[in-house]
Amino acid sequence: MNAALGRAFYLGKEPLLKQTPALISLALKTSRRNPVCSVGSTLLDCPRQYRSQPTHRIGRFKYLLPKEVPKKRRLQMKEIDPGTEHEYGVLNIVMTGYDMTLVEHYAQYVHKLCNRHSIKVEESYAMPTKTTEVMLMQEQGSKAHLDAVLTTHQRVVQISGLNAAFAPILLEIVQNNRPEGVHLLVKEHTEEDFKVRLKARPELEDLLSQMS
Repeated sequence: MNAALGRAFYLGKEPLLKQTPALISLALKTSRRNPVCSVGSTLLDCPRQYRSQPTHRIGRFKYLLPKEVPKKRRLQMKEIDPGTEHEYGVLNIVMTGYDMTLVEHYAQYVHKLCNRHSIKVEESYAMPTKTTEVMLMQEQGSKAHLDAVLTTHQRVVQISGLNAAFAPILLEIVQNNRPEGVHLLVKEHTEEDFKVRLKARPELEDLLSQMS
């Protein structure tokens, strides 16, 4: 560092060390903070402080634009594959139970099992929760009171292209690993199964009936 300072602090024919002590101390302080560059016979201070300063989003304009609202994807019914002699078409593996945790974990297990055996999973969705009220009749009298409220949870894993030879093996594996309290149903996908997923709008149906 001393050799570098010896080369840098040189002005013309007279060395800079013969100048006043105040100027020398100032030069040493600035040399410790910032690099010193010599061009010709003059000293230039090159701090480049802008590299350590925040830009405060200078030049960026995306944050000024309004946020785009994602468009709601309309659920459309796909053409139902009837299948072939060697492969099934679209099948729904329906899992129903009162414990949501069991039903959800069992649906995840079935989904991963199909992926592990290269079975195409079209969709995996949840059906609306249904509530059932259990009324208890008294021994004497005709008045009934509410005894319990049962909530039924349902998950559906929709698959396609299942080989007819592998289907019994897959169903046996799924049935043997079914948790207690979960009902399992495997059925072909129909148009009614698709319409059940849509929200009922009675006011719209009344308007359509009046127009027709």
